[in-house]
Amino acid sequence: MMGRQSLVRSMMMGVALAAAVTITAPAGTAQAASSVVAVVNNTAITSGDLERRVNFLKLQRSKGNLRSLAREQLIDDTLKRDEILRIRASVSMAEVDAAYARFAASNKMSPEQLGKVLNQAGVGSDHFKQFIALQMSWPRVVNARFGRANNGKSLVERMQENGGKKPVTTEYFLKQVIFVVPEKRRNAILGKRKAEAEASRSKFPGCDQAKAFAATMHDVSIRDLGRVLAPEMPADWKPLVEKSNGQTTGTRVTERGVEYLAICMKREVNDDVAAEMVFRAEDLAKAKTGEDDANSKKYVAELRKKATITER
Repeated sequence: MMGRQSLVRSMMMGVALAAAVTITAPAGTAQAASSVVAVVNNTAITSGDLERRVNFLKLQRSKGNLRSLAREQLIDDTLKRDEILRIRASVSMAEVDAAYARFAASNKMSPEQLGKVLNQAGVGSDHFKQFIALQMSWPRVVNARFGRANNGKSLVERMQENGGKKPVTTEYFLKQVIFVVPEKRRNAILGKRKAEAEASRSKFPGCDQAKAFAATMHDVSIRDLGRVLAPEMPADWKPLVEKSNGQTTGTRVTERGVEYLAICMKREVNDDVAAEMVFRAEDLAKAKTGEDDANSKKYVAELRKKATITER
């Protein structure tokens, strides 16, 4: 397992992780043993929340009055969380769990091991996941608010610049095939499960028969991912999907086991949703970090001005 200093460096890089949990009320609000240190628009921030954030700041080697900094961060987080919920911009639980597992793997740990380290540091995995949640969900809110103002052009105007044509992107309909590997048996059976997953690809009968196909094997599950446009394809899967010549991708080892995607349908599309997705991806690629940060600060300042905040 990695040392504390290595984890600190990785935590600091983790601030930029593109992943998160579905936004919910902060975990600490349900802890009866904690006292309330602040109330933001009727949402309580507890002493437990504050201690976890202070400990997290220590892991990041932050300087200054950590309790004051932690309190301000938690107030801002609560305002951001409310806004994310209001416009329904939260990422999914599956996205967070995947990001949390990738973060653990990048530090040569399992998710369970990372959880133990976070617990020992007085942070906890739930607090870390809530933190990651905001890191991923909040930019969506900022982009929704300022993205159009930044380029100053509507979807119709952007298309007119393109000769009246909507940009074309690839639309996929996908199913995820998971050869489950229990954590306790991971070292013993991972190689075998990978071989089984690879062998099953040539026998895959098509998406309509996917569940029946999975039922013929041990501990294999199917998840219907539905429609996924190329610009929103998760980075972990994008190379495998693009390289695929058949109806399945290559396999990947994940925190769940060994997985591959079944490509149920693939076609080029240029509808309004696809066009908006392409333009948004272009805008995000061109965005400057400084501008994004300035817009975020402006947004939070507006939320603070309108909020009812009571500190105790």
